Amino acid sequence: MKNKRVMKGFAVSAAAFLALSGLAACGSDDSGADGEGSVYFLNWKPEQEEAYKQIAKEYTEETGVDVKVVTAASGTYEQTLKSEISKSEAPTLFQVNGPVGLATWNKYTADITDSTIAKELKDPTLALKGDDDKIYGVPLAVEGYGIVYNEAILNDYFAMDGAKATSIDEINNFETLKAVADDMQAKKADLGIDGVFASTSLAPGEEWRWQTHLANVPVYFEYEADGVTDKDAIDFTYNEEFKNLFDLYLEDSTVEKTVTPSKTVTDSMAEFAQGKAAMVQNGNWAWSQVEGVDGNVVKEEDIKFLPLYMGHEGEEDQGICIGTEAFMAINAKASEADQKATHDFVEWLFLSDAGKKHVVEDLGFIAPFSNYTDEDIPSDPLAKEVSTYMSNDDLKTVPWVFQTFPSQKFKSDFGQALGQYASGNQDWDQVVSIFVDGWAAEAK
Repeated sequence: MKNKRVMKGFAVSAAAFLALSGLAACGSDDSGADGEGSVYFLNWKPEQEEAYKQIAKEYTEETGVDVKVVTAASGTYEQTLKSEISKSEAPTLFQVNGPVGLATWNKYTADITDSTIAKELKDPTLALKGDDDKIYGVPLAVEGYGIVYNEAILNDYFAMDGAKATSIDEINNFETLKAVADDMQAKKADLGIDGVFASTSLAPGEEWRWQTHLANVPVYFEYEADGVTDKDAIDFTYNEEFKNLFDLYLEDSTVEKTVTPSKTVTDSMAEFAQGKAAMVQNGNWAWSQVEGVDGNVVKEEDIKFLPLYMGHEGEEDQGICIGTEAFMAINAKASEADQKATHDFVEWLFLSDAGKKHVVEDLGFIAPFSNYTDEDIPSDPLAKEVSTYMSNDDLKTVPWVFQTFPSQKFKSDFGQALGQYASGNQDWDQVVSIFVDGWAAEAK
């Protein structure tokens, strides 16, 4: 279903941009001799560094306003922000990781409730709000994830005698997904694959698809059942549903589950791209990972999404997970001139015709603003799939609630426990205890 049905308080899509407003200033003096201000953007996404630098160059040439882009190395954003934010020339535009990030950086995030860019959100519930109900961040993009599948391989299976389904439309719950996957695994030689699902990446630092993205679904359903948007103590009520799908990934795989603690996301995506696997859990950003693999055999028209079916009641009406993890914020301690310059830059980038062209073609964002239509969807096939799910009134989008997970340590501990479970060194009850006890400890 459309974004408007996503649970209020959660962002809809991986990468995210914000907006801003203008601003009661404090902090440094106005930048520049003429007091016009400048922009310092601390970028979250290393893969988009060159695109942002080109955009900054064009904007400076057009307006005369200096735009500096600094990109943090992968996995070091919080550390880099902590270092840069205390400098005299601190970032004026930076990203925070949802409500948890806002709690950390709230004294640096300006109130942008009345900004043009915040008012232009198609869905106001996408805004990042504080306890005072004011807006402190706005996503620049929405993203989606689910089970990515190769339609060509699935169609080969559907044509087989005794197939457990005859079309992808029949796979709309866990029971059918498991029946199909188990049967495909038994017939993997005839299908020319090593396994149904690409390897489950459980190497340290590579478990994010499971400790956040997969766990997002049962936690969302727990929040929904309890009528809340966050909890100090999680029950992990639907841990068996999580286990259903996680076990399916491990059992109907290209590799033995005992080796998954050595597997990376790159390994997994290469298996899918080379046609060794029919399915892999990932997001719309995965097309670039597939397309760039040596030996890629997946055609653009064959890469599609299925929701993360686990066995929840009513999941036949479930869509993919759509949201955003990070929000761009304006530095409240920057000078008034720099805050205004930053506001103007973001407004140009997302709301002007020239900027929108960069957003769609160079950054590849599914932007959440009212001036973007169905014609402004990036050309890659998984972005189109996300857009299709967003526009489907018959399906209930699952929002990204993993922004509320307590900390990176909590997620890493859970990911390591999943690795121990896959290796046979821990039973499932121990994994559940680590999740529940770790959440409670972090909340305290």
